[in-house]
Amino acid sequence: MLSLTWIEELQAFLHPEQIKRNESFHPLGNDGAVAVYPRTEEEIAAVLRYADRHDKKVVIAGRGTKRGFGGQREQADILLSLEQYTGIVEHAAADMTVTVKAGTKFGDLQRALAPYRQKVALDPFWPEEATIGGVIAANDSGPKRLGYGSARDSVIGLRIVYPDGTIIRSGGKVVKNVAGYDMNKLFIGAMGTLGVLSEITLKLRPLPKYESVVLLSFPTGDVHDIRSFAVSFLDTMMEPVCFELLNPALSERLTGQPVYTLVIGFEDVENAVHYQEHWVERLRPKAVEMSILVGEEASAFWRTFYTAAPNGRLAMAENGVEAAVKIGVVNLDVLSILRESVLIADRCHVRIEAHGGLGHGLCQAYMHGGEEGVLTAIEELRQTAVRLGGYAIVKHLPLSLRQRVDVWGGKPAYFFLLEGIKRKIDPNKTVNDQRFIGGI
Repeated sequence: MLSLTWIEELQAFLHPEQIKRNESFHPLGNDGAVAVYPRTEEEIAAVLRYADRHDKKVVIAGRGTKRGFGGQREQADILLSLEQYTGIVEHAAADMTVTVKAGTKFGDLQRALAPYRQKVALDPFWPEEATIGGVIAANDSGPKRLGYGSARDSVIGLRIVYPDGTIIRSGGKVVKNVAGYDMNKLFIGAMGTLGVLSEITLKLRPLPKYESVVLLSFPTGDVHDIRSFAVSFLDTMMEPVCFELLNPALSERLTGQPVYTLVIGFEDVENAVHYQEHWVERLRPKAVEMSILVGEEASAFWRTFYTAAPNGRLAMAENGVEAAVKIGVVNLDVLSILRESVLIADRCHVRIEAHGGLGHGLCQAYMHGGEEGVLTAIEELRQTAVRLGGYAIVKHLPLSLRQRVDVWGGKPAYFFLLEGIKRKIDPNKTVNDQRFIGGI
């Protein structure tokens, strides 16, 4: 535990109500003996500067939705929470850019932009809880990545507080910014291991005039039929924002039907959306059932979809453990991953709800079951991904199990570059130590 002197030293630059002792350990780890809640960038810098000079470890958090993602530590010295560091710094509606503090919840940001008929073109999981800083630090994205791109496509500028308290800026505040190196990409997806993202500048898109969700249910369960349709669809001029396949377990939760279901999302003017819906109607095999969701039905579908993944803020699962795995393969190999998820679930006696983008190749698998069954299922899914030339990353798992499995799936060939950058920016391993690839 921290000494009274240590707490008093923190109070030199934080109010007492911004400091909270932690009396228990979180089963997901990535906790702190004391939690601090800075409200300004200067306070963030002061906390990091103090920790760096006194050889203390800092874990960074937004609202904790990604607490189970990476990390081998049960508890660092300080949990630096950005829950109280929120708000829009600048919204240039005419330029379609926004600068926002990292602790701002993604859903709050979207609602603030809605009166201007604008939005951030990202679709992270748990949008009402996840913070924009956490979304960017984890490079989080959902099925609409096909149409939206990733966080790296939306971010045009960052302010970062380095572990020694130095504040730097990368990128700019205008969309057409080409000066110098693209430093933003160094921090996006780095899991906070290079510093604290304090402000993020994002480019915006207009809200769509009309949107719909087309659901195609394949009752035979033959993935060859799905592949044939997918190839035909991808060869057209259609422009869906998502082209996502659900395995039967996830489809049952979202649609009530335990069959492979293809989710096709359209966003455009109403006539263009209807044209594409009609085209899908003509292309689909006769045995495939088709339904279209619009308005509140579509919104309800997406709300359920984005909250299907495990959430580090929620209570731990009863009667077993929860896990989430992100898998990247060539787009049509998603069919093999989802088919294998069904077989693995049966062999390992776990429930696996999985989905994958037939346009971008990223899959998510959510597991629930006994510890050994979940660990075996993770390993088998990873072996399948590697056999297909892809990868698998564990995005959520209790700390005790993360200490038994390689979350990141081994060191890549370029690991020496990542290690060198970490050593240069954070030589004392002050922030999010052991949270990233290879124990960085």
